[in-house]
Amino acid sequence: MRIGVIGAGVVGLTTALELQNQFRNAEIEIVADKFGEDTTSYVAAGVFRPGTSFSGPNIDVTRKWINDAYNHWDEIANSSEGGEAGVCSLSCYMFSSTDKSIVRNHYIEKLVPIYRQASEEELKICPGDWKYGSYFQTLLTEFSIYQIWAMEKYLKNGGKIKIQTIQTLISLQNQYDVIVNCCGLGAKTLCSDIKIVPIRGQVIKVYAPWIKTAFYGEFDTYIVPGYQTVTLGGCRNFDSYNLNISKYDSASIRERCEALLPSLKTAKVVKELVGLRPHRDPVRVELELLHSANGMLKVVHNYGHGGYGVTTAPGTAKYAVNLVKDVLKGHSRL
Repeated sequence: MRIGVIGAGVVGLTTALELQNQFRNAEIEIVADKFGEDTTSYVAAGVFRPGTSFSGPNIDVTRKWINDAYNHWDEIANSSEGGEAGVCSLSCYMFSSTDKSIVRNHYIEKLVPIYRQASEEELKICPGDWKYGSYFQTLLTEFSIYQIWAMEKYLKNGGKIKIQTIQTLISLQNQYDVIVNCCGLGAKTLCSDIKIVPIRGQVIKVYAPWIKTAFYGEFDTYIVPGYQTVTLGGCRNFDSYNLNISKYDSASIRERCEALLPSLKTAKVVKELVGLRPHRDPVRVELELLHSANGMLKVVHNYGHGGYGVTTAPGTAKYAVNLVKDVLKGHSRL
């Protein structure tokens, strides 16, 4: 049994590990042209905080993806491998001066250990006319660390890697029994999927070890401490393919984040990064059978997570692998 996984971002890696867990005797191969620092996942801050507009085919499936994902990351964080995997707990504040709904999140209010209204004293932690706020405890997955841990685990389990640019899915027809397509933004051309849209993001990584708590303000402003640096963000440029650092976005991010936490004015910039979030509504996790003159190719799609790939990858991975199980039922070698 041969199963190919297209894509080596957080969705592809997590799906490959789940496939290894469920198909112990199968040969799993990740096929991608971008790994590690070249993936969109590398830019992500990695906080478990799905957007309230994040959606799968229906609300029940969406909640299952999110709940399964949280439980997966939480299990790693509380294991002996948590530090090595780059997964840990994180405290966060969200503030708004305009709308109470901005600081609410119906997906995680009853999922994370603590999610409560910020007190009057807590609303004064950061400068600004904050009228509404929430405090919650969640999880952080730093992809730069997780990628190394996950890849080592994948290879140790017998996983294979192929560096290749895929032109068409059907070209893989004779190479694998089933394909799991985690190609992210690449699905726009590979699958001719007009629903997938890039949402450009830019962040600044700074050295500020004194910051231990994450803060979210309005206008897509966020400050997220990681293992080695603090991520300052951000922006959401819809349908933008620009991968260049914008000095205007840099200036805006610094101004907004320093207004939220003035101590950041002394923080040294380590690097700036840009990524194109693969947004699709709904996220596509479904089976497709592709036919050609040479037969049929079984494809399970798992892409379109937007800015919530790190957050939801384990949940959609489990769902996708169950679809693989369904399509392979009755296979003579299972």
